[in-house]
Amino acid sequence: MRVTLAAVSAGGVIGALARFGLTQAFPARDDGFPWGIWFINVIGCLLIGVLMAWLSTKAAPNWVRPLLGVGVLGGFTTFSAYSVDAVRLVDAGRPLLALTYVLTTVLGALVAVFAGSRLTRRILSS
Repeated sequence: MRVTLAAVSAGGVIGALARFGLTQAFPARDDGFPWGIWFINVIGCLLIGVLMAWLSTKAAPNWVRPLLGVGVLGGFTTFSAYSVDAVRLVDAGRPLLALTYVLTTVLGALVAVFAGSRLTRRILSS
C-alpha cells in the first residue's frame, strides 16, 4: 500500500507540473477556445489508451499502473480546468463555443483512448 501511495503521489506531481507548464506556455484567452487544456486532455487520453493496452499484454510491477495511469496521467489531465473553461466561456457570452468545447473534448478524449489502445495493440501484436 505504501509503494502504491508513493507511486500515485510521485506521478501526480509529475503530471500536474507538466499540465501547469503547458497551460503557462499556451494560456487560454478569456473569450477564446481553451486549446491548451483541450490538447492536454486529448493527449492524456491517447496516452492512457496506450498505457492500458501495453499493460494488458506485458508483465509490469504493481506500481507501474498507479504511477503512470493514476498519478502522471491523472495529474496531467484535468476535468476541473475543463469545467472552469466551459463556464468561463458561457460567462463571456460565448455559450456556443462553450458547448463546442465540451462536446469536442469528450469526443476527442474517447477517440484518443480508442486510437491509442488500438494502435498499441496492433504494434504489440506485430
